[in-house]
This record gives sequence, C-alpha cells and structure tokens, in this order.
Amino acid sequence: MRVLIAGATGVAGIPLVARLMTAGHEVVGIVRGLAGVDRLGELGASSVTADVLDRDALLLATERVEANAVISDLTALRKAPLHHSDMRGTNVLRTVGTANLLDVARQVGADRFVTQSMVFGYGYRDLGTAPLTEDAPFGVPQHDAFDEHLVAMASNERQAFSADGIDGIAVRYGLLYGADLATIVTMLRHRTLPSARTGGRLAWVHHSDAASATVAALEHGTGGEAYNVVDDTSVTFREVLDEIAAAAGAPRPFALPDWVLRMMAPYGAAMMDGVSMLVSNEKARRELGWAPRYPSIREGVAASAAQLAAPAHR
Repeated sequence: MRVLIAGATGVAGIPLVARLMTAGHEVVGIVRGLAGVDRLGELGASSVTADVLDRDALLLATERVEANAVISDLTALRKAPLHHSDMRGTNVLRTVGTANLLDVARQVGADRFVTQSMVFGYGYRDLGTAPLTEDAPFGVPQHDAFDEHLVAMASNERQAFSADGIDGIAVRYGLLYGADLATIVTMLRHRTLPSARTGGRLAWVHHSDAASATVAALEHGTGGEAYNVVDDTSVTFREVLDEIAAAAGAPRPFALPDWVLRMMAPYGAAMMDGVSMLVSNEKARRELGWAPRYPSIREGVAASAAQLAAPAHR
C-alpha cells in the first residue's frame, strides 16, 4: 500500500515508518519542516510539508498525493504530561486534526484510516481487576478534570469509525516506552523524575510493538473496530522506573507522598497513582495475528537498554 502518515517523525512515528517500509509499503509522511523531510529521507520515505491543524494548507500540500491509507500517529507531547494543560494540544489533534486528516483521506483516495488511540479512554481511575476488552465503555465522561481528554479520545475514534467510504480503525495503545529510554535515564540520573510510593497497575507497550500492531491493523483490521495494543502484563509506574534504573545503572526514582504529587503534577499523579487497569490484547492476537515481541516490561527495557549501550548510541 501507499500510506500517508501524520506524526511520522515522532517517537512512535519513526519505528512505525521503519516497520511499514520493512513490510513493503510505500510511505509519505506529513512533516512540519526541513528537519522532518531530512529524517524521513534517511529512512527512504518521502514527505509533504504541512500543519495538520491548517485544513486548507494541508489539503493544498496533499492535492497531488495518492494513497491507499492514512495513519494518524499524532501527539503534541514533547515531554511527559504533568498538568492537564499539557494534554490540550494532543486533544486538539484528536478532534480537529482527525477531522482534517479524514478530509485528506477522501482527497487522496484512501479507503483505510488507522488512528492512534489510548487505553486511558476506558477511564482515569481504578478500573478493577477484570481485563478490559474493546467492548468496555470508552470515552465516557467521569465528571472531573479528566473529561476533556476522554471526550477528545472518543471524538477521535467516533470520527474514524463513521467516515463514509473509509474503513476507520483505532489502535488503543498502552503507555508507550522504549524509544525514549535515553530521556528517562537522563532524568533519573539528574534526580528530576520522582514517582509514587506504590501506584496502580497500568497497561504498557514497547514502541516497536506498537508499530508492529499498527501495521497489522492497517493490513488486517476491520473497519469500525478498535484494538487494544498492550503487552501481557500490567505493572505500576514505579516498577517500570525501577526496571529502567536497574538496566541502565541509574539511581532509582525518589518517592513522593501522593498528596505532593497531586499538587505538583495533577495529570502525572493520576498516571503514577490514581489509575489502575488490566487490559486484554486477545482481540489483536486473534483478529490481527499480532503478539508483542516484548511480553513484559522486563524484556522490553532490557532490549532498549542494550541498544542504548551499543557503540552507535554512545
């Protein structure tokens, strides 16, 4: 397929571009500037330059593009979100950005649209110990400060699923890790990354596994369906940071009381302590033929730490 990707040069986008090209697809990335053009060129992909939030400019930039599919792998995050305001740029991409990309999909002749979603659409709270499947309520407001994020995630999926003439598919990622390991290790060494003392269990997925699942959804996913893209275990944020510290020889994160975390970083505190969920990946295994290469944090962190220690990364 010829695939047009928004978010192609992000932390999750680069592994996705590489995986698509390995699978034999032709990739065109939507980038913001020359740095993105150069980065995709190094991977053997082509590009168009546009801002996905500027509908007219986006349609103009892609008017000569032909593609079988469009993938939205968009995020506005440049660092871990600590405050609700840190998520608002991504919320706009999930609402306005998705609408604009669906217009592009119609223009370029695409009949498939895959959008990045997140398992946090199930709720920012303790969701119990039963594994969540894709038919669980998603994007339902819980009448607190997290509603704006839930509404944006619901809008993203609803737009994709309801687009006329296009098979819209959502991949609901767990918390992503792996490609950003160097940044986390630096923060641990500089003692700028605290954690909760305990925390709830969260669903995770390595960046490379998220990429392979997205390619599987593109090739085999059913229009109007969502797929949980998570590994086989759920662990706390603290356990992940401890695993990274041990693998990289960095100090363990220092623990802060829950009330201090909530005061300093209300959104981040929910990730570290307020949310608890188990998420099933059975549907992706069954319908997409996908399974995580790294079934747990331990394997994924070890692989990323080994890559980080390789001579090319020193």
